[in-house]
Amino acid sequence: MSASELASQIVEALDIDAEAFASRIEAETASLREEIDDGTFDNPQAIVGLEYEFYAVDAETDALMRVPRRLLEYIGFEKELGLHNAELSTAPQPLSSYGLRAQEAEVQAKLDAAEMEVAREGMTLVSDGMWTVPPIGETAATYLTDSIEQDSIRMATNMSRAVRYHAMANTDYAAELQLDAPHVSLSADTVMPESLITSIQPHYQVSHAHDLPEHFRYALRAAGPLLAVSVNSPFFPPDLYDADGATVLEECWMENRVPVFESVLNPADIKKVTFPEDIDSIDEALDRIASDETVVPAELEPKGRFDDEFAHFRHKHGSFWRWVRPVFGGSTRTNANARIEFRPLPGQPTIRGTISLLAVFAGLLESLPRREHPVYQQSWETARENFYAAVRDGLSAELSWITADGTETTDTDELYAELFELARDGLELRGLDAGEANRYIQPLRERVDRRMTPAQWKHDRVRTRMDAGEPFAQAIWGMQSDYIDAQSETLINGTFLEWLE
Repeated sequence: MSASELASQIVEALDIDAEAFASRIEAETASLREEIDDGTFDNPQAIVGLEYEFYAVDAETDALMRVPRRLLEYIGFEKELGLHNAELSTAPQPLSSYGLRAQEAEVQAKLDAAEMEVAREGMTLVSDGMWTVPPIGETAATYLTDSIEQDSIRMATNMSRAVRYHAMANTDYAAELQLDAPHVSLSADTVMPESLITSIQPHYQVSHAHDLPEHFRYALRAAGPLLAVSVNSPFFPPDLYDADGATVLEECWMENRVPVFESVLNPADIKKVTFPEDIDSIDEALDRIASDETVVPAELEPKGRFDDEFAHFRHKHGSFWRWVRPVFGGSTRTNANARIEFRPLPGQPTIRGTISLLAVFAGLLESLPRREHPVYQQSWETARENFYAAVRDGLSAELSWITADGTETTDTDELYAELFELARDGLELRGLDAGEANRYIQPLRERVDRRMTPAQWKHDRVRTRMDAGEPFAQAIWGMQSDYIDAQSETLINGTFLEWLE
């Protein structure tokens, strides 16, 4: 697609009648509500799925690389925001021993095949929370801010041809785009700085749609602890920093994905990317999405799918950027579902760690409601404080939890001992035996026991290199090289624990 063709599509998107779009949303929300009340979105059992983002690097230099679109299509991955991104999605599977194995095997099979193909192009795919080495001959700042103007339309040079994201840069919503994180600030004309970050997104489909608010409340209470054990983005590309290395090392946050996403996509006083409030009912969930700030409206033609009935609602949901969000989807009436999308987790060093997080998250959402666990009564404010404490400090954060006997604790070992026991209970409720459940839980339990997250591993590597006299930038790039080297041996079949031996 040429720049002029893309600009023409953006102009068309910007010309959509906002009032007509709002009317469609209102009508579709009412229709969706009726379908939910009729039981269309109920399922016989819990279902899990996964979205998994990667970025591409030069196999020799570890520098960021753009993935050719033809290659992306050939390996069966989907485009993401940046030209360097690639995403795979798994087929939904029952939450069971076989379903979790299928999730892991599908990721392994797709990634193994993809890695062989991208290797022919001199690149490799990296599972990580944030890239730190810009393309050869470029700085991170120029790569993230480079844009062109065509027919009075501003377009990011290194962004995928996604009309909605390009259109955002030409609306009042995104009049001022700023990346704002500890010791990093960057102004841009587009949302391209968001492409710094990569994530995994577990999905959990509830059996009965009207149970979603209860599960959602529990998911918010688990968000802080699960993020703390998975943090993986303590450092930015060095040229983005406006402070010296010693200061950054002392004060950096463990999960900088969160401030990146929040600052880039929350212009002015609008808080679309945020820790969401509890949901009291399905009606409230639908109304929140329907009333959310519209970024770029759309006119969508039917494609012969069941969810054509609420296609504009789904389009609006695409910019409902909460860290945990309800989703109502399904291409056919048979597979219509209500699910929870868990979005705060960064990409992990290995597939095993990724599937562990999926399994533990799903196990918790099985056990916590079934056992009527008292953490349900934890205040939303405390759950939110836990989340942002985990962003800052990972496993060093003081997190608050309510135990099964109703006692509040901030003891890390006590918190995770109960959390993992609840996850085990939930997995056993879905038919896994103790050994199978432990296989998914143990990699995360080891992180807690050793107080070692991927972010802490990175931080320790940079500190060691700087203590040995390396300049800050070289220390980050050296750490990134160590990360990619270790991952090359363990991504598909190994564990993060092998990195610690």
